[in-house]
Amino acid sequence: MHSDNHQPEAPATVAFPHRSRRGVLLGLTAPQLTATAATGALLLTVIVTTGLIGALKLLPLWAVVLFVVVVRHRGRSLADWAPIAARYAARRFTGQLLWLARPSSRPRREGLLHLPGTAASLRAVTSPDGRLGAVHDPHAGTLTAVVRVSSRAFALLDSGAQNANVAGWGRALAALARTGHIARVQVLERTVPDSGDALNRYWSTHAHSGAPLASTVYGELLQAAGPAAAPHEAYVALALDLKAARRLINQAGGGLTGAFAVLGQLAATFDQAARTAGLTPAGWLAATEIAAVVRTAYDPKALAALDRWSPAGRAQAESGAAGPVVLVEKADHISTDSACHATFWIENWPRTETSPGFLHQVLFTSGVRRALSLTYQPKGLEAALKDIQRRKATVIADAAERARKGRVDSEEDSMEYADIKARERQLISGHADVALTGLLTVSADTEQELRAACAQVETAAVAALIDLRRLTWQQAEAFTTAALPLARP
Repeated sequence: MHSDNHQPEAPATVAFPHRSRRGVLLGLTAPQLTATAATGALLLTVIVTTGLIGALKLLPLWAVVLFVVVVRHRGRSLADWAPIAARYAARRFTGQLLWLARPSSRPRREGLLHLPGTAASLRAVTSPDGRLGAVHDPHAGTLTAVVRVSSRAFALLDSGAQNANVAGWGRALAALARTGHIARVQVLERTVPDSGDALNRYWSTHAHSGAPLASTVYGELLQAAGPAAAPHEAYVALALDLKAARRLINQAGGGLTGAFAVLGQLAATFDQAARTAGLTPAGWLAATEIAAVVRTAYDPKALAALDRWSPAGRAQAESGAAGPVVLVEKADHISTDSACHATFWIENWPRTETSPGFLHQVLFTSGVRRALSLTYQPKGLEAALKDIQRRKATVIADAAERARKGRVDSEEDSMEYADIKARERQLISGHADVALTGLLTVSADTEQELRAACAQVETAAVAALIDLRRLTWQQAEAFTTAALPLARP
């Protein structure tokens, strides 16, 4: 008798480490330390010049500083909120909360994307052979290429295929991180409104005239459902660090020509690694196509004109109209040409074992347009090990201080120390270290619809075991980072 002992492969599970809330020193963040140090210096000066009586007269000031350093709002101390609020107030005072693209008779700089804020200097460039487009950031020293990718539905794959895809994606990230030349890798998955033109064009070409009743019903269905469709698009952006790759760039001819040669090699490496992760690269975008993706993020209704990179869409992208015509920034959202947007930061990831597809409920929330951005920033081995040693020393020092004062141990510290040790073992075993930042932008036609869509997404996030925090006074810059495939920091 033949006995088959083969068991189906168990599905892989993932869990994220505890997010440390420790500050730079003594549990204080940089703004808290700055406020404390400045107050200490002022107190010392007052005592030396006027004595203890003068210090007592300023007791209300010391109380205010203590209140700012200690009291927390939405997970941050008031001292941490101070620089964010100050920058927002400065932008409001100088009129930078409103962006208007005014017509100008002066010549435009070729390739300039004309984006608001700190992205104003970004320029779309093309490789000498015309095969690769990229975005050059002269201030950050990066050259970013974007590829459109597709894949089979992850939730419909069997456990073995899911495990293989997850492992393949990990190897792809590790291969890019180990080069030491990648500043950031961004994965952008977004939904866009669809006018239904592509569906209607396909139906008009492939319709079967032999089934008149079915053809009529199907045609009416396309007319009704086409404008309400929300196709999914996925992009991966690779940001080449021009400073870190300087030696290779110089060997390849120097300047942007050499940078494109190095970037082309990394793009080829990614194409091979992506296929092992179940992804199908659909071609690296040209400069005009990158501009079109940026344009449709600010103006979703422009997708009809730019559909399938039509000649009219290319002409519009080449004319320098990638940025918004109007952008109005408010405390918790922004309004652009044809939509309102609100960006959330994924503050906490699942800390219990869960399926790799845990974001499925967020990505497929019915009736919600959104863009999910995952940005991976590789860290060097030496820098990562130094960071681990610093964190371990901080946890041990805090435990010793509590023991000296007779306080009970903190289970949160024990879990954090276990996560640090696990990270150290993985680095020693040869794994790459990356810092992950997740941002989620929700879009709608009106502010009322945006509030309803945000409520739906926050409910879905609870089921996905992630914690979302809606950003305040940072919406314009957050939108540039979250909704555009530019691998911005």
